[in-house]
Amino acid sequence: MKISFYVLSESKAQDFLGFICQLTQTALNKSAQSLLILIEDETLLSNLDTALWAQEPTSFIPHRCLSDTDNKGTNDKSTDDDSNIATSEVSAPVLLGNHMPADFNGIVLNTTIRPVNDFMAATNNSKPSRVLELIRPDATSTQEGRNKYKAYQQLGYDLTHFKV
Repeated sequence: MKISFYVLSESKAQDFLGFICQLTQTALNKSAQSLLILIEDETLLSNLDTALWAQEPTSFIPHRCLSDTDNKGTNDKSTDDDSNIATSEVSAPVLLGNHMPADFNGIVLNTTIRPVNDFMAATNNSKPSRVLELIRPDATSTQEGRNKYKAYQQLGYDLTHFKV
């Protein structure tokens, strides 16, 4: 699996939603694979849901919020239980959620503090092709990024990083 770390500058971190939208659009333009944005922060999820619909004045990024399988009521905009839905059955090219759907094999943009392997272990047959990790320019995010980098390195993943 290929893991790319994006180390954000102060200006990119200040427009975190804008950067996620931009990176999402770039990933969609460069790949036919679906994209899962992992989010555990309810406020960020809600704000990103709105931002993706209004990414540019003349366009939008089609997406779908996955139900919360723990029934915490976070981002449930549908009554479906998405925990058993294979990604081939999901209609939107971009998914937002706090878990990985079964059989997911697309690109993951991880906004959480946990490595993607934690999410893979909690679902059936998920094998993302690529992971995009976002690192904000603060001490906590930098340390979390270092921890993830070490975890991925120990698993033998192909690691790259970009300063943006």
